[in-house]
Amino acid sequence: MPTVALLIAAYNEEDYIEEKIQNCLELDYPTERFDIVFVTDGSNDTTPQKIQKYTQVKLFHKDERSGKMAAIKRVLPELSNDIIVFTDANTFLNKEAIKELVKHYQNPKVGAVAGEKKIMVEETADASSAGEGFYWKYESALKKWDYELYSNVGAAGELFSIRKSLYQPVEADTIIDDHMIAMRIAEKGYIIAYEPAAYAMETASANSKEELKRKIRIAAGGIQSIFRLKKAANPFHNPVLTFQYISHRVLRWTVTPFLMILVFLLNIFIVLNYDAPIYKLLLVAQILFYGLSIMGYFFEQRNVKIKAFFIPYYFCMMNYAVIAGISRYFKKAQSAAWEKSKRK
Repeated sequence: MPTVALLIAAYNEEDYIEEKIQNCLELDYPTERFDIVFVTDGSNDTTPQKIQKYTQVKLFHKDERSGKMAAIKRVLPELSNDIIVFTDANTFLNKEAIKELVKHYQNPKVGAVAGEKKIMVEETADASSAGEGFYWKYESALKKWDYELYSNVGAAGELFSIRKSLYQPVEADTIIDDHMIAMRIAEKGYIIAYEPAAYAMETASANSKEELKRKIRIAAGGIQSIFRLKKAANPFHNPVLTFQYISHRVLRWTVTPFLMILVFLLNIFIVLNYDAPIYKLLLVAQILFYGLSIMGYFFEQRNVKIKAFFIPYYFCMMNYAVIAGISRYFKKAQSAAWEKSKRK
């Protein structure tokens, strides 16, 4: 078993930081080969003081707030463990998560391992819960298929791990640090494995407004990463990785929302100018889908909870977030500092 450091960047998490510590202490991994490390840079609540009460964990803190990536870059050189596992302060891991992640490192070609993110969704879920829960099931299926073909193309910060020896510092202004850290390792020719038996549980965003804020930030970070991950987009470097990266990430963060608008307008043009039954059927299907999305929006405003309407609404909201994220990135209006989304 390799030595492991579980690294948690926490910013003003006093409400449930002790619950997070208890969850970490209950993880099934030999204590002599396992370090729990918190970095709380910039926190001005009682988060650091609450962590200090636990002698089983290590704490790094400074008052200055420079963003999550700057905090991680500051602490990582202090860690000598073989494997670094990243997780968020507001997520809770299953007991076997660490063992399930590190087993993949028996394969020398594996440089990083992504865990699974699960959203806790109630039966009477609202749009943010139902949509986000469905999205992560879809995303998990894509990750599974990516790994079956060759490699994952990124990782979610809720739970992923890397070989410490392969860590390459990313720029301090990086917006989506988890994705960049993992992809820099993939650009070196290593595989990002996927392990669904290691998972992080998290509540959904408090509402759709909070989820939209989070998605816009991710979209802005996606555009930033596309400009920086030049090897991943180069088919002469690794054609399979490039195919996966462009199809799974680049298209989603660039042209897909605009193509959705274009397809709808072209569909109307074809129906008005040609007698083509299949295109009439496609137009009806599109109108029905967007109609359900609009109804989902109005139902959420009135706190009426019908999942069938919320999934189309969430899908459209995500694609709007991409357009807004692109605009925010080019206006240089997106900070790399932590932007906590309120959770249920």
